Amino acid sequence: MASSNNPVKSLGHVLITGGCGFLGHHIVNLLLERHPATRVSVLDLRTTHNRSSSANASYYDTDITDTETVKSLFAKLKPDVVIHTASPIMIAKNEFHYKVNVHGTKCVLEAAQENGVKAFVYTSSASVIFDPKSELVNADETYPLITGAAQPEYYTTTKAYAESAVLSANRTPSNFLTCAIRPAGIIGEGDVQILPNMVQAFHKGQTKFQIGSNDNLFDFTYVQNIAHGHLLAVNALLATHKMLPTVPLDSEKVDGEAFFITNGQPVYFWDFARAVWREAGDTLPISSVWILSQDFAFMVGGILEWVFWAMGKKPNLTRQQVKYSCMTRYYSIQKAKTRLGYRPIVDLDEGVRRGVRFILDQEKKAGEKNGQ
Repeated sequence: MASSNNPVKSLGHVLITGGCGFLGHHIVNLLLERHPATRVSVLDLRTTHNRSSSANASYYDTDITDTETVKSLFAKLKPDVVIHTASPIMIAKNEFHYKVNVHGTKCVLEAAQENGVKAFVYTSSASVIFDPKSELVNADETYPLITGAAQPEYYTTTKAYAESAVLSANRTPSNFLTCAIRPAGIIGEGDVQILPNMVQAFHKGQTKFQIGSNDNLFDFTYVQNIAHGHLLAVNALLATHKMLPTVPLDSEKVDGEAFFITNGQPVYFWDFARAVWREAGDTLPISSVWILSQDFAFMVGGILEWVFWAMGKKPNLTRQQVKYSCMTRYYSIQKAKTRLGYRPIVDLDEGVRRGVRFILDQEKKAGEKNGQ
């Protein structure tokens, strides 16, 4: 495996699906920074934003659920590596989750298998082992996938199905190698789910509330660490490919495997929220925080859901949010450390700082534009 401190200049031709998205464009940028001679092809539904200025990056507006279009494009581009990050956000409709995450992944897989791709890295999710009735304490890759009726998040079920398809495709054909990266709680520049919601809570004056006793550890991960994990996986698969038909020892095997990637810094949930709020400008002392019991907040969330449903809107507090904010949910990254050589390259405090400052800068720019 090539060291990230002294990388090879080129990984050949790397195709990245979803490469204009939050995680995807960070992978593109880090890849071109570390391996500047690599040819990069980015596939996304729309490629008008988050584009690299590198001459080595090409962009293609592509619907990955269109089998014939995807296969035709792969036959033309002939990539050596595929990093498949494309996925809708969690709040999308169920049928769209299935169409993109399951059908779309199978389309990309088949095109890769038919066109000589050597290495295929899939962006899965740490939530694929999440049972909403059980807490996750340093959970590792031996935990079973939770899908179907046991999994209330249909998005997560489709991510698990897609991951299974990718790992099952490993070595079919024999020189086609796959693995999956399972990120947990991604934050950073371009985040559209975690940090923006927390910053909005600050703007609305909601930082004076805490639900539960704040004794539950949670994993959040800075986006560049996730990108770093993907590139380590690519390097490891390519190194294995060079040794074919040799099969690595189980303790070293990367192909056909899944890996949790986090910051390795589980933090108490409300401590993380307050760190975000402080970076956004909150000065409220801890002594002024109102601590609501989980049961009370759950009841309030249920009432708000009913009222807002009647108005055709979504409330700021839901029963699901109450439940998740009070659960312990963190993962072991020992397997990634051992087999990929993974270590976080940016700590959580710096990740929060970068992510919140990005949001505040965007808000400032929007305010200046509207004021003109």
